[in-house]
Amino acid sequence: MGVASSRFLRMVERLAEVEQGEGRDHTSFSVHGKGFGYYWPRTRTVGLKQTLSEQIALVSERPEVFEVQFTAGGFGWVVVHLPKIDADELEELVYEAWRLSAPEYLVEANPLR
Repeated sequence: MGVASSRFLRMVERLAEVEQGEGRDHTSFSVHGKGFGYYWPRTRTVGLKQTLSEQIALVSERPEVFEVQFTAGGFGWVVVHLPKIDADELEELVYEAWRLSAPEYLVEANPLR
């Protein structure tokens, strides 16, 4: 169990039309100007956009893996600890975060593999 930072970054790179922004201590990810994720290399954590119900479910079920980051615009962001999650689950969460921000035509053209 656990996902290497390089593997997480490859997951994001496979998504369509992702833009990256570099902050002082993090990288942000967006699609068509709408943010869907963050990566903090120092802590090996990522922040991902989710629905409010998914945020609550993830944090409630496994607080050692997920924590509430914040809520905004009807969405609940979660912090994910990369050493504590498996790759398949992380890939689904990354895709879902991207899907919640991408235009519908882009989602239809790029289903989760």
